[in-house]
Amino acid sequence: MMKKLTVLIIFFGMFSCGNPTEEKIIQKKVETKSEAKLKQFSKLDTSRYNVAFLIMNGTFNTELTAPYDIFQHTIFRENIKAMNVFTVADTDEAITTFEGLRILPDYNYLKDKLPRIDILVVPSAEHHLDSDLENVAMINFVKQVDKEALFITSHCDGAFVLAKAGLLKNSVSTTFPSDIDKMRETFSNLDIRKEVLFVHDGKYITSAGGAKSFEAALYLCEFLYGKKVAKSLAGGLVIDWNIEDVPHLIIKN
Repeated sequence: MMKKLTVLIIFFGMFSCGNPTEEKIIQKKVETKSEAKLKQFSKLDTSRYNVAFLIMNGTFNTELTAPYDIFQHTIFRENIKAMNVFTVADTDEAITTFEGLRILPDYNYLKDKLPRIDILVVPSAEHHLDSDLENVAMINFVKQVDKEALFITSHCDGAFVLAKAGLLKNSVSTTFPSDIDKMRETFSNLDIRKEVLFVHDGKYITSAGGAKSFEAALYLCEFLYGKKVAKSLAGGLVIDWNIEDVPHLIIKN
């Protein structure tokens, strides 16, 4: 009887409160995954443009994925300065887009050491017309990036973030068609245009968003790399690209 009791004690001891060895293996896997992520983004190709996408809960899929697709595909084109693309947010946790996709940010701009950002992309998000504009840390981040960035682009209501950060006070801009009047009311000192799908004024490119986010991204690629590369990028996504077919406004390059 004592022998059976001893066997039972040993058996339950092995499987109660977890197996320390197994827990260490799981922990090691998590650490290895984190290390791999750090390794991946600590060795960005320094010969490329660094393109950061500002994401948060409520980000709209298309305004994020359209320019992301266009810019990421530059790495498959030869003899150009291609783009490193990555996402930044104010959290280490996954954000949930308006349509329900969960995305793990590459960088947390509140605590991580970020690479130099050459191009900042601000996709639209659900609360860009209200509560997001009260996010002081986010607005300050955009202001800080603006000091060194070559271009800052927005899609749809991302223009409200640029306006709140004071970046558009000397520039012409646009936003989602049905929100133009709202933007004019909120920022009465700004020159905000209708009847165009994107505006390029200096270092700022603002677009109407939605599927037209592709056009604004392709325009920037044509500006940087020329028409041939832009048409090649468009063709890879089955887009019939011709800048002359897209209502747009170029103020100053």
